[in-house]
Amino acid sequence: MNLKRFLLVSFLTVSTAFGVRSQETNYPIIPKPAQLETMPGQFNWYKNTVIRNAAGSGFADATKELQLITKGLKTTTKQPNFILIKKDPSIPAAEGYQLLVKPGQVTILAANPEGAFWAISTLKQLIGTPALKAGTASYVVPAVKIADAPKFAWRGIHLDVSRHFFDMAYLRTFIDRMVLYKFNKFHIHLTDDQGWRIEIKKYPELTSKGAWRKLNGQDSACLKLAVDNPDYALPEKHFKTIDGERMYGGFYTQEEMRGLIRYATSKGVEIIPEVDMPGHMMAATKLMPWLTASGISQQGKTFSEPLCPCKETTFEFAENVFSEIFALFPSKYVHLGADEVEKDSWQKSEECKEVMKRENLKSVDELQSYFVHRMERFFNSKGKKMIGWDEILEGGVSPTATMMYWRAWVPKAPKHAAEKGLDMIMMPGEFCYFDAQQDGGTLKKVYSFDPYNYNLTKAEEKLVLGVQAGIWTEYIPSEARLEYMVFPRMQALSEVAWSNADKNWTEFEKRMNAHYPLLDAMKINYRQPDLTGFSPKSVFVDQTVLKMINPLAGSVLRYTTDGTKPTVNSTVYKDQLLINKPTQVKIAAFRPNGSIGEVYTIDYDQQSYAKGISLAKAEKGLKFSYYPKSYKLVTQINEADKKSDAITAAIEIPVKDQAPTFGTKHEGYFYAPAQGVYTFYLRADDGSNLYLNNKLLVDNDGLHSAIEKSAQIALDKGYHPFKLLFIEGGGGYTLSLEYVGPDGQRKEVKAADFAHE
Repeated sequence: MNLKRFLLVSFLTVSTAFGVRSQETNYPIIPKPAQLETMPGQFNWYKNTVIRNAAGSGFADATKELQLITKGLKTTTKQPNFILIKKDPSIPAAEGYQLLVKPGQVTILAANPEGAFWAISTLKQLIGTPALKAGTASYVVPAVKIADAPKFAWRGIHLDVSRHFFDMAYLRTFIDRMVLYKFNKFHIHLTDDQGWRIEIKKYPELTSKGAWRKLNGQDSACLKLAVDNPDYALPEKHFKTIDGERMYGGFYTQEEMRGLIRYATSKGVEIIPEVDMPGHMMAATKLMPWLTASGISQQGKTFSEPLCPCKETTFEFAENVFSEIFALFPSKYVHLGADEVEKDSWQKSEECKEVMKRENLKSVDELQSYFVHRMERFFNSKGKKMIGWDEILEGGVSPTATMMYWRAWVPKAPKHAAEKGLDMIMMPGEFCYFDAQQDGGTLKKVYSFDPYNYNLTKAEEKLVLGVQAGIWTEYIPSEARLEYMVFPRMQALSEVAWSNADKNWTEFEKRMNAHYPLLDAMKINYRQPDLTGFSPKSVFVDQTVLKMINPLAGSVLRYTTDGTKPTVNSTVYKDQLLINKPTQVKIAAFRPNGSIGEVYTIDYDQQSYAKGISLAKAEKGLKFSYYPKSYKLVTQINEADKKSDAITAAIEIPVKDQAPTFGTKHEGYFYAPAQGVYTFYLRADDGSNLYLNNKLLVDNDGLHSAIEKSAQIALDKGYHPFKLLFIEGGGGYTLSLEYVGPDGQRKEVKAADFAHE
């Protein structure tokens, strides 16, 4: 049966004869296959199971992968069985595969070698943790029939190795983990202000000097955090004494990189290199200051001084560097970067004024496009296709470039790129930046990502090549910290990138919970799922009960009430904990291997119900004020900066032309419809503070990514003074307020909840 026909088979109809097993428990595959049909029985995989390749030499690497899996087994059988890889050109989808597991034989059908690898990844997940343990007797694979193919051809992970360095051994491990979840593009960010990581033989100082640094501000911030969390410590293996000074860094020789490319290719993964220019070039300009317009390597107002696009020496340098990159990396794609360019020095340069006049350029934005277009012509002349961050749209763009969308606060960029006919890779920070701090809603946020949700027509959707995660490592100095930030977000994004099946968050959570033991077996320092059922700032009137919800089976909750951090010897939490006096509870989940999850601190305060007030004339809505200034804290909002005001129904910002940075205030009264304890949930990017009854209730202040914080308050029925302060520090904002009242239902605040006088 070919894939197209198999995809039409109804899962329920076919499996009725055997009974439907729970796909979440018996077949917890991530990303979810397009079609899965349960079958009776199982396949037992032994040391002498025969691997047969009927697909030809192009499938040799997939065959070796199966042989490698078999090599670790101990038990043989007298009943010979087989695993067959067969090429099937009738499978219509690129990278598509069919997997048939029966008691006597496993058959993998694929149109190309990549499809065979994705089938093997599915097999590994069906085996589960035994596939990762050396010396296992045999594997058990549940009988199943799967037909699957990816939604997107580009399923990428981006890793910045400039800010903090990761060695070749770990990059191989990282690629293995990508393959298990069917990611096929590894975008490696090789250069930035903080370090040059790839050998360029024309300019050996780029790595002999540019790959090493004294500790910078980001390193110092990590070391400060390492006092309480060792994951932030800088690994000793990345330090070296140079001329008597202790320096941090590292780089890859071209021969080492060739080895990594061969390894990735043998696993079905393409490596896409990025050398970011004209900005983010301080690792080079410190050694060659003549590359800048001012002749000085320095920090500008916001970003470092870029390469000068008006000097022929700049293009000589750039072309020499990229010539070696092109020769090293076989990928047809090479990333130019071209983001976050500080253009002040161009504005002042006489050379740039001459070039702008000669080329009839009206702005320095067009001057950046001049640089990008000229570099793209060079890329194309060498048979390469250029990728650039979405800033390449500024000042005009070539329709032959590929745009990588990252600035979520520029939501029209994908539509603009589509109208220009550009291919797009979707990596908006709101969903895809895995270096952003996490909270209880982060994983669901990643899972909810729709790469088409940018007002694209059906024809324009075809320009979306796929999706990618972005990992910037300013504050990710170690492998343990990297894993904590990436897993399980990688699994959530894999489903966005691959799965053609309907997405269902609740069902994904069940499958993900089955994968945590797999991550344990791989010794991955993942972020454990959040404990829920409480607020960090909790209140009670007479007494209350702490009822924790722990979604991760197999973990044990332990707590303290003396202010110390829980350990494996702390008291075990069982079902509930009675609270009848002001108490601080610290609680955490511990995995069977002893690893600890997030430590949650819950402060219980005893309160009386705050009396509601009556309003002589209650008008619906809140008073809104707008302050188009730059603030680092909401407490810095100054009434003298107010530009406009209005009445809003609830929490909204009714300003058409918003400044890049601003502050807001919503003020009035919240109506509590019944006496009880109310929990408020404030999510914001950037800072926000919620005041109720003229006291600070939720402190979510500062410049940060979208984070939710909550607190409780005991309220009597009636109106209560309400104020919400918010600041947007640039880069797009999130602001939402929800609450749980005495009815126990979590809901977003609505117009009916507010009034003003």
